[in-house]
Amino acid sequence: MLHCGKFKLDLSRPLIMGIVNATPDSFSDGGQHLGRDAALAHAQQLVAEGADMLDIGGESTRPGARPVSIQEEMDRVLPIIGELRDAAVPISIDTFKPEVMLAAIAAGAQMVNDINALQDAASLNAVASSNVAVCLMHKQGNPKTMQELPVYQNVVAEVGAFLSERIAAAEAAGIQRDRIVIDPGFGFGKTLAHNLALLRELNRLTELGVPVLAGLSRKSMLGALTGQEVSQRLPASVAAALIAVQRGANIVRVHDVRATVDALKVLNAVNGVG
Repeated sequence: MLHCGKFKLDLSRPLIMGIVNATPDSFSDGGQHLGRDAALAHAQQLVAEGADMLDIGGESTRPGARPVSIQEEMDRVLPIIGELRDAAVPISIDTFKPEVMLAAIAAGAQMVNDINALQDAASLNAVASSNVAVCLMHKQGNPKTMQELPVYQNVVAEVGAFLSERIAAAEAAGIQRDRIVIDPGFGFGKTLAHNLALLRELNRLTELGVPVLAGLSRKSMLGALTGQEVSQRLPASVAAALIAVQRGANIVRVHDVRATVDALKVLNAVNGVG
């Protein structure tokens, strides 16, 4: 069971986190949902398609992305979160800024999705002082330069060690284990070989004892494998989500909710999962 504020999510089946990018420059759908009304309509569509939770982001973290001010990020995400605070599914705020975390939680967010894994003390305190869930993600470097030359001796072991340390830090700060999710950070300071190793051995991260989130949807690794542009990566994204679930992922973060829902229905039926 994952505790997300007022929500308790049953993890006996894999959950789908739908992506709502209220940004002009996200790698996949930048600008499509920038306005409040467009983002809200998209969010409601994803819930109707079967999303179990929504991840609202106001700053792109794609390779080479430009930083956004605290105020600009708040202006993008807070009105959307406020409109969705009574939604039937929990709302996650995708941010690494503690000021945005606090404002989003006050506006109705039930989860914080932090690419910095609460390494900032103020971010750690922001989550610890609330009852929301948190997703702790691994990355190497920062979004501007992270893909220039990522190096690991053993990517699976190093990512696992980092996430284990961050789980311990979160618990020490008072964040209960049933509020914690981990994300290996596919594409965040990883080569194609690193990403494939992490996906191949994803079950090793489940040994850390908290739910695992996998975000592979439309990413460049899928483009490298298929030769397809971002808009043509739906089949590869669904395949990657299924592989992640088969290797232990509890949550998959996706753009294409309806297609992923249908694919998981087939997998769940084969596995006897209700």
